[in-house]
Amino acid sequence: MIRRLAALLALLLLAACTGGGDGTRPEPTADVPGDIVVAGGRDVTGKNGIRQQLIDAWNRQQEKDGTGYRARLVELPGSADEQRSQLLGALQSGSAAYDVVILDVTWVPEFAAAGLVRPLPDEVLDTDVIESVADTARWREKVYSVPFNSDVGLLYYRRDHLRAGGVQRTDLSGGLDWGELQAMADSLDENPPEGYEKGWTTQLAAYEGRTVNAVEAFASAVPDLALTDADGHYSATVGELTDGIAELRRRTQAPYLLKDAVHSDEAATLGDFADGRTAFLRHWPYAYRTLHQSLTPEQLGVAPLPGRAVLGGQNLAVTGASQRPAKAVELIRYLTGKESERCLLDAGFAATRVSAYTDDAVRCTAPAAAPSPSGESTDRMPRDTAGRPAYARGTLLPALRAAVQRPRTALYGAFTQTFTGRLGALFDDTPPGDAALAESLDAALKRALPD
Repeated sequence: MIRRLAALLALLLLAACTGGGDGTRPEPTADVPGDIVVAGGRDVTGKNGIRQQLIDAWNRQQEKDGTGYRARLVELPGSADEQRSQLLGALQSGSAAYDVVILDVTWVPEFAAAGLVRPLPDEVLDTDVIESVADTARWREKVYSVPFNSDVGLLYYRRDHLRAGGVQRTDLSGGLDWGELQAMADSLDENPPEGYEKGWTTQLAAYEGRTVNAVEAFASAVPDLALTDADGHYSATVGELTDGIAELRRRTQAPYLLKDAVHSDEAATLGDFADGRTAFLRHWPYAYRTLHQSLTPEQLGVAPLPGRAVLGGQNLAVTGASQRPAKAVELIRYLTGKESERCLLDAGFAATRVSAYTDDAVRCTAPAAAPSPSGESTDRMPRDTAGRPAYARGTLLPALRAAVQRPRTALYGAFTQTFTGRLGALFDDTPPGDAALAESLDAALKRALPD
């Protein structure tokens, strides 16, 4: 009997030290009360933004219930690429005790494949989550994250510039194609408004913004384009790349594109557009609130992006090393619930749930941001009768539903670095032809994403 107990004890100790035998970390047998640390990038809604407000509301409930748990938000500095590197380094080394991480939708396969985040119950994704957005939460048929806030490319336009330039159509909310946009830019060139320089601007600096713009052009030129297959391996053809490059070249040619766009990111393009240097801007949903702080609805409009638009956003995942995985999932359910998603939408994010856009009974109950010293709200964003951003139901929700994803691969970092770097030749003083650049890009992607 004693020998059997000793043998059993040895097996239990071995299991505790080695985990499950498949390379994954051992899972704690029970949650440990304490702080649940949530790590991610900057909240675009500003200091004491809506993410912090939602966490504060959850903490108040935990304190009221006496659970012994408290969530704490850690905002990582730097660009998205730098934040990804920080999270990877922290989780791989164990140097930071993060329980929940805010992942860009393109990072989910990489973190899942590396065992840095753990699988979640399938039911954390219900039918209220927008279908295209829900797809970002999975990797190889398992759920590893929950959509927190989404993103999609949109077209902002200056109504005042169109009127001043003699353009008859100043309501573009129904959509337009690139040919119509270029025709309007031609009209503006003939009758340029004060401060106007070129038709449009977008984010083409050598970072993820260039990848996003290129994928939008490629997906518009090639129906059902798949740069990678279900396993994340490279799957495009030279012919498809050639067509995509031709479309990207057409969109970024000198007569229509602001020259500075080739070196611009989100902040720079937002400033150029607000200053009136262009009539059109490709940007994300948070720009709707930001631009309305300085422009009136008579000056500013928003429409679906011509062609296909890329899906963006951030998801919440539980780290493999968390000592509080069950409570972390509870926190994620709260942060991504119906009321929380409505709060995110009202604050300027793109919500991930259909109900936030369509169900007037779903309201935000979290406290609003602090008022200005004068007691008046500084939010000038137009809203519908239910208090949502005015464009949310008619423009933003359809755009999210129709959006395309960037390649889904555990090697996304290698993909985007290669894609961005090779396409930079298109903006040189003597760019190569479409076919030559496609051959170069094809060879590089085969090396970056091997079978």
